[in-house]
Amino acid sequence: MSDDLLTKARRYRWLIFWVLALGYVLVYFHRLCPAVVAVDMMRDLEAGGVLVGLLGSAYFYPYAIMQLPAGLLSDSWGPRRTVTVFFLVAVVGSALLATAHSVGWAITGRVLVGFGVSMLFVPTMKVLAEWFRPTEFATMTGILMAMGGLGSLAAATPLAAMAAWVGWRASFGLVGVATLGLAVAVWLLVRDRPADLGWPSPAAAGDDPQREAPPAIPLGAGVKRVVSDPWFWVLAVWFFFDCAVFFTFGGLWGGPYLMQVYGMTRQQAGHVLSMLAVGMVVGSPAVSSASNRVFRARKPVMVSCAALTLGITGVLALFTDTLPVPALYAVCLGLGIFSSAVVVVGFTMAKELFPVRMAGTATGLVNLFPFAGGAVFQPILGSVLEHYGRVEGAFTVTGYRAAFTVLAGCALVTLVASAFLKETLATSRA
Repeated sequence: MSDDLLTKARRYRWLIFWVLALGYVLVYFHRLCPAVVAVDMMRDLEAGGVLVGLLGSAYFYPYAIMQLPAGLLSDSWGPRRTVTVFFLVAVVGSALLATAHSVGWAITGRVLVGFGVSMLFVPTMKVLAEWFRPTEFATMTGILMAMGGLGSLAAATPLAAMAAWVGWRASFGLVGVATLGLAVAVWLLVRDRPADLGWPSPAAAGDDPQREAPPAIPLGAGVKRVVSDPWFWVLAVWFFFDCAVFFTFGGLWGGPYLMQVYGMTRQQAGHVLSMLAVGMVVGSPAVSSASNRVFRARKPVMVSCAALTLGITGVLALFTDTLPVPALYAVCLGLGIFSSAVVVVGFTMAKELFPVRMAGTATGLVNLFPFAGGAVFQPILGSVLEHYGRVEGAFTVTGYRAAFTVLAGCALVTLVASAFLKETLATSRA
């Protein structure tokens, strides 16, 4: 009988995973969707260009701030309840965006969206830790990140087509309906752990259905245990500087660089930058597989990707205005793989540093640092570009060269941090 229940658990966990993975598509879609409809929104709301910056930060900062509460709620309140409730908040935010007739209401809606979808990734990491074996965790995280890449692709050309068909307001309304549908699906189908259905855990060592669950760790004790671990801080430094490279180039300055230095149109620059998302889609499962099956270790993958990221940023700094177009596509593809997709291994290491019942807390704490890196270095590069002035309104090649030198410095710190990471694959604990 126990074998039959274990088989049911192994099958049902895939349903849970794909429900949450579809939610992660929406997370990335919500994150990037204002870009292609910003001009229409500025016109309809009579807001001016400031709306673009406000909309970006209105999502970014609530999302970052909520990562620690996400970990705490995942371990105490449970992933199912956490994701459902906060996705409902995102639904309200989408409705406000769809009906907003002033900048203030639009910003409020965007804040609520960022607040709501911030509670998907960390609870999902907790669910994966409960339903999948430690050796499967990196692979599942890789597939999840690939789904996020699909969300970033969907937020570009498909959303532009939908907005042209039904308008940006109706588009946000439809996205809100999809978010509501996912919230209902999470509540009806997702379970925090197999025991909630009376099933043994596939994540248990040796698939032993008789293995007793370890005692819970109080929230305060869990946070203290994570932040007092020196290996956590090495990983945090890696996340901060690695994601500073990706978010700063892919999330802000890559577009102006391609348009101002290479004279591309927005559509042409978008095609090049879409390779960042392609890198996430193909790279996330690839680096996970490399970690699990090729290297059979985490650290070599982290070091290799950091070295390749340093090489790519070095190319940008040295050959800022002389790269052929195919090389620009390759640069963005490489950053998508080696600076973004590799985070699936980083999150796996964060999970493996601590007991599984602390997975939410550990992931939530470490997830503060990627967003902090982007928030800090986006304006730093802006200051560097401004320092070297403008020519006919465009930043100079010298400015971009200096800015990319800063990113190469971030990549160098990432490489140094990766060299000091603790190997966790052979030492992961239940």
